[in-house]
Amino acid sequence: MDQLTLGVFSPSVLLEVARCTGRLAEVDLDVRDVSVPSSPAQFTSLRAGHYDAVFTSPDNVLAYRFLPANPLGDLLDVEIVAGIDRGLGLCLGVRPDVTDPADLRGGRLGVDVPNSGFAFVAYALLEELGLSVRDVEIVALGSTPKRASALHTGGCDVTVLNAGNELAARGQGCSVLADVTCLGPYLGTVVARMRQAPGAEMVDRLIQTLAETSAAIVGGELEREAREAAARLLGLALELAAEHVAVLQDPARGLIPGGTVDTASLSTLVELRRRFLPVPELDDLVSRLDEVTRNGVLIA
Repeated sequence: MDQLTLGVFSPSVLLEVARCTGRLAEVDLDVRDVSVPSSPAQFTSLRAGHYDAVFTSPDNVLAYRFLPANPLGDLLDVEIVAGIDRGLGLCLGVRPDVTDPADLRGGRLGVDVPNSGFAFVAYALLEELGLSVRDVEIVALGSTPKRASALHTGGCDVTVLNAGNELAARGQGCSVLADVTCLGPYLGTVVARMRQAPGAEMVDRLIQTLAETSAAIVGGELEREAREAAARLLGLALELAAEHVAVLQDPARGLIPGGTVDTASLSTLVELRRRFLPVPELDDLVSRLDEVTRNGVLIA
């Protein structure tokens, strides 16, 4: 059986369902998903060949592919090969005692890194609530599970959460003030890889299996398996696990059965970057989005 190493930010219910139902084994794949602490660390390891592919934000791929001022200071020959989801409930979560957005003034906003895609979503959602990034102190806390923990233990006052982490935080008394769907069509997670790296055929098998598993979850065929996987993998009570499955099945927030990377969602990501970290390269990229996304993948 071929072993494929995947760098991820949060445990994936989709991947777990594909594994526990034997779908990965059927295509001769043993997928080892490794938790990453941050997006710079993820792409450092991808470049070094430690991962065959990554589950990541498409904003990261745009940054490391097209913007020389990215955290690594280097352009990588990285490509998006499939879309996974539309944010999985990506939202602005706040500490338990916050009931009014004004309570966040002077507080700490937890982000992965300050100039990442999720950070831009946080800034935009704050503005939807009548606040500004200047109203908060930005603290880099790393991956989403770390930020979810920090939210209810006092490490931050507000952060963006998704992929079941928002439900776990809610179980700790935290609440949600805004959701990414108010910002337009959104692409949350994609599969990305280095273009010339070995193992491309394994990654192709993975994304085909994930696409089929995604369609089965959305269509209800694997709903029970997804609920059990969410409870087991994310540590959610069954009621919250059922809520997570409902998010997976939501066309505006959940899984993308066909794995398509659409231009409208990429445009939302680019415009968020232009809004909060404008650089000349983004102006050129806006005019080329249709060119760089063909047949559902980022190619040029």
